[in-house]
Amino acid sequence: MSEIPGTTGDVVWQSSPPGSIYDYIRVASFSIGPDGLVDQWSARATELFGIAPYQVRGKDPVEVFMPADLRPRGHRQVAEILDGKEWTGLVPFRMPHEGRSPHEGGVHGLAEIYVMPSETETGGRGALCIVVDVRALRRIETDLASSQAIFGQSPFGFLLFGTDLKVQRANERFAKVFGGAIEDHRGRTVHDYLSRPEAERLTGALKRVLETGEAVNDFQIVGTEPGGKDRRHWSVNLYRVHSGAGRPIGVAGIGMDVTRRHIAAREAASARRNLALLNDASARIGNSLDLETTARELLDVAVPGFCDLAAVDLYQSLLTGEEAPPGRGGSSRSESGGGSASLRRVAFASAVSDAPLTGPGDLLEGGYAPPEVGAVHRFPFASLAASALRTGRVQSIPGGAGSLIQSTLAVPLVAHDAVVGLAQFSRTKGSEPFGDRDRALAVELAARAAVCIDNARLYRREHERALILQRSLLPPGDPEAAGLDIACRYLPGNTATEVGGDWFDVIELPGHRTALVVGDVMGRGLRAAVAMGELRTAVRTLALLDLEPAEVLSALDEIARGLGTPSGAQQASRVAHKSRDADLSEVYLATCVYAVYDPVTRRCTFANAGHPPPVVVEPGEEPLMLDVPPGMPLGVGGEPFEQVEVELAEGALLSLYTDGLVESRDQPLDEGLTAFRAALANPVRPLEDVCDHVLNTLDTRHGEDDIALLMARIQGLPAEAVGDWRLPREPRSVGRARELARAQLVAWDLEPLVDTVELLVSELVTNALRYGEGEIRLRLLLDRTLVCEVWDAGLVQPRRRRARDTDEGGRGLQLVGLLSAAWGSRRTPRGKTVWFELPLPDGDSTAEPTVEQLLSMF
Repeated sequence: MSEIPGTTGDVVWQSSPPGSIYDYIRVASFSIGPDGLVDQWSARATELFGIAPYQVRGKDPVEVFMPADLRPRGHRQVAEILDGKEWTGLVPFRMPHEGRSPHEGGVHGLAEIYVMPSETETGGRGALCIVVDVRALRRIETDLASSQAIFGQSPFGFLLFGTDLKVQRANERFAKVFGGAIEDHRGRTVHDYLSRPEAERLTGALKRVLETGEAVNDFQIVGTEPGGKDRRHWSVNLYRVHSGAGRPIGVAGIGMDVTRRHIAAREAASARRNLALLNDASARIGNSLDLETTARELLDVAVPGFCDLAAVDLYQSLLTGEEAPPGRGGSSRSESGGGSASLRRVAFASAVSDAPLTGPGDLLEGGYAPPEVGAVHRFPFASLAASALRTGRVQSIPGGAGSLIQSTLAVPLVAHDAVVGLAQFSRTKGSEPFGDRDRALAVELAARAAVCIDNARLYRREHERALILQRSLLPPGDPEAAGLDIACRYLPGNTATEVGGDWFDVIELPGHRTALVVGDVMGRGLRAAVAMGELRTAVRTLALLDLEPAEVLSALDEIARGLGTPSGAQQASRVAHKSRDADLSEVYLATCVYAVYDPVTRRCTFANAGHPPPVVVEPGEEPLMLDVPPGMPLGVGGEPFEQVEVELAEGALLSLYTDGLVESRDQPLDEGLTAFRAALANPVRPLEDVCDHVLNTLDTRHGEDDIALLMARIQGLPAEAVGDWRLPREPRSVGRARELARAQLVAWDLEPLVDTVELLVSELVTNALRYGEGEIRLRLLLDRTLVCEVWDAGLVQPRRRRARDTDEGGRGLQLVGLLSAAWGSRRTPRGKTVWFELPLPDGDSTAEPTVEQLLSMF
């Protein structure tokens, strides 16, 4: 009600604004004159019955509104009313349709009528009728029942806020949650139920709904019940409430407790986070076969997604390459009286600090301070961390007083029943505490990392063994050869790639010749290194047979094909066309270039089995790749190998290498060869410096493959170091040979060797006269040793045998073998060459034969 300005006496006149009760209850009035006919018809009656005043004034209301069967009773009741009797009751009526007469029928209804007798100005008796539409009353009753059901029976809390945002009404559910009777909550505000931040949020939402009329759904608020400590979550729906005339009268709020839903959602989010972490761990942990890198990958996954700080410690013995970590099987040997076995901190990560927390409150049990990354340390014996290492079980370590850390999970890294180290995950104060799900997740993360770390350990051990094997098969130190200045380099691949089968060798041959070999077994790991060792041994054996380079590669091809079969090369040749056996055989392929250099003629003979071509740089010339026919790789078989002889200039630089030097994932072979030739453009510097310059210039740090580089500078034997004579095939040539040898040794100041050389030359020339053919050639070569060679055209090789007591001859070769440092024979294109070698007097001289040794020949 609103007051009207102005008063009369003590009476205040008020008007009923829109939205009053009369907007909901349909009330009308009309009056009946003494003649029983309608004489007044109100505007409300027009709205209720839908009949204008002119249509009903002067007519009998019974005839107009009542059904025909009820009219007699209606007339009797009207007569009683006109006699002065009040009456109240329910009266059926019908409302004529618009455009029809009252007698043509219409909509039937039920009205509650209160009839009061009245008196006209002339003293006649009439009646005033107050009519209420019963249908509107029934709707109000239904609405009241519905409202009562919401307030009294709803399982959800209900509040009705007035326009002043104070509680006007609350239901029983709300009162049950927040205590007190329903009436106790009237006049309160949201600040009486919620913390200040939450109350201000809800107040702002109430104001927006009241001002805009836009409903708010699922408004989340957090609070506690009276007398409780647990945080509760509520979902509130807010909407503006209007009067019947559409005037806003407040805001209604329906709230439900969704704490369980939040807990379930949090658990589901935690499960999704855990699954995401495990998926991330599967993708990110173990990409490297390096122990430290794998530990850092674990921390990259755990921080900050799982914890705030984390560290990984690995057993020191694990990092130094021992067979098994001391924690295998939970043995007590892993601990000494002073604490755990030695560990090294290999990784640390933090979302709150760049270094381990070392304040007074951050000290661990027993005053133990966290070590720096890379430091070797021990956990105190009584500490929970040491217990986790001993038992292989997770331990929860609470944070110290004044520490930033709330708690720490010490999780042993267990792989194949062996504890390889310890991972520690810490959460700072203010973070959610570790729960059972977190412990299980920590164990899973640690287990995955431990398996990867153990795999890295096993790989490192195999890698180191293969590397040791491979290095043991390479020439020790800097090789030396007659007429050559040699420098070599070998670079293994990084730890992420297994050891390859690259090798090189420098082999001394008779006649001061030298065999240069570079090869590459295809494959990785220990098996490739073993195959490389077998091929290298075979190369040295074949080289001592003094075969031609093409013949050496042909024999190597047979050997390579036999490496993958149990019965060797012969069996491999027999079953080469049998697919069943071929499927069971392991294929070994290798590339190789084999070169034989003669310092007397400075000629070098090359043969190639699928290897990158040699590069030669002659003085004043551009680097040149030699056109050596590239045969098939060793192990393929079926194709012959060709050899090429090249004369090299004095001071020329010869380079043999493997493909790791000139080819990588980021550098094609053509570009690598071009860069290699460019790096050799100025070869006048010392040979060791040239090697270093090549490795520093080219992309040799990719680590994808091993690199072998063998470089030789040509330094032929000078003419004065060679004595070469041709002797006719006659007996006196034996004496002539002794004279020539004596004169040459005297010219070289080698008088101590004259007697021995005369004797041995006499024996070899005599054998050439007796068993050989054609012209005889005698050659003396002086370098680090003295070499004597006797050539003839015969094809029969001399064979050393033990002479019987009755034999007059057959002791010449025994004498040669006894007096010389080495001797032998080899085939030549025009016959054979028999040679012996003697050390120089200032070198390691051969001991003089004893009497027993000389007598043993007779």
